[in-house]
Amino acid sequence: MARIVLIEDSPTDRAVFTQWLTKAGHEVLEAGNAEDGLKLVQEHLPQLVLMDVVLPGMSGFQATRALNRDEKTKGIPVIIVSTKAMETDKAWGLRQGAAAYMVKPPREDELIAQINELVS
Repeated sequence: MARIVLIEDSPTDRAVFTQWLTKAGHEVLEAGNAEDGLKLVQEHLPQLVLMDVVLPGMSGFQATRALNRDEKTKGIPVIIVSTKAMETDKAWGLRQGAAAYMVKPPREDELIAQINELVS
């Protein structure tokens, strides 16, 4: 079981991802924007962060970069899960420090497998 911070502004996506993650035995802390999500990561030092890109205020790309540049959080893997599906978006997300990039909607089994691989 891992502690995961989910940074996602869509209440529907947040509910679905939280359901999948808790069913898989993970603890989920939720934030509806990047600023609140970064605070949760700093406070709880989770094993993984699930990050949307299109967020109010700071983007998921900016938040991923911030986590990667912080000594305290740079070792925490980030999986970006976004509707932005172009190869340039994926490449940019990985350049910001994301460990993986998945396009919405991800398949439940693929998302859980990717998370379990990164937290094991």
